[in-house]
This record gives sequence, structure tokens and C-alpha cells, in this order.
Amino acid sequence: MMSYRPLILSAVAFCATLSLLGDSTLTPDPTRGRGLFEKRCTGCHEVDQVKAGPPLRAVFGRPAATHSQFPYSDNLRRARLSWDAATLDKWLADPDALVPGNDMSFRLDNAGERADIIAYLKQLGGK
Repeated sequence: MMSYRPLILSAVAFCATLSLLGDSTLTPDPTRGRGLFEKRCTGCHEVDQVKAGPPLRAVFGRPAATHSQFPYSDNLRRARLSWDAATLDKWLADPDALVPGNDMSFRLDNAGERADIIAYLKQLGGK
């Protein structure tokens, strides 16, 4: 009689591996990022205009809190951060963990969405 146990164990291991990979197998997509930016970020940010938040064109590679037309929190100015992929990811995941006492209350828990938005911001210009 044939045993299905090895086949079942292999299927379980395969599914467990896929669940661990999650969104990490996807390449960040600036096109998806643009849509996510428009959906999640434009309540406070525009690309070229000040709103409740600073404009984000050329934010990638720029030191934090340096746009001349926006009144940043003292804590963000003192943080001396530069906006690269790692810093933007931490910021979008939990701004208060990165810079306690900043003025941004938005958090984005989905790592794949953060990566796509960062890819979009990167293509908008900057270093």
C-alpha cells in the first residue's frame, strides 16, 4: 500500500516556505508605488507642493527636514537623517520609532507597499 505521508509532508514544507517568503519575492514596482502613493499619501503630501506635509519630489537622497517651504518638527530637524531606502522604510513603518516626537502620524505596516512607494519616490529624482 502506498503511503501519502512523504507527499503530505513535502506539500506542508512547500507551503510553509512560501508563507515565509511573503512579499519579499516581489520586486519593488514604482508603477504600483505611484498608485499606492496616490491612495495612501496624497491626503498630506503632493509631489511638488506643500500640503500638510512637505513635497516629496527629489526626497530620495535628501537630508530630512530640509525643504525650505515646510515647517518641520524640531525633533526631525535634529535627527540628521538622510532619506534612502532603509530610512524611508523605517519612517513609513513607524515614524515615531525612528524619530520620537515628529509630526507624522501615518504608519504603513505592509512591507511590500512601502517598497513600492519608495521605488516610486526614488524615480521622482534625488541622489
